[in-house]
Amino acid sequence: MDKDRIDGAAKQAKGAVKEAAGKALGDRKLVADGKSDKVEGKIQNAIGGLKDALKK
Repeated sequence: MDKDRIDGAAKQAKGAVKEAAGKALGDRKLVADGKSDKVEGKIQNAIGGLKDALKK
């Protein structure tokens, strides 16, 4: 498993926590930051998946 996949999954989880906290606190900037982190994590995870596929 590529390191990018692990880092991407972690970033997605961090983004989900930020988004939930932002919704609970009514902080729209925190919600936006969380969504941004989730998207970045998905992209990084996809890159890691591609790297894994190319290794095989």
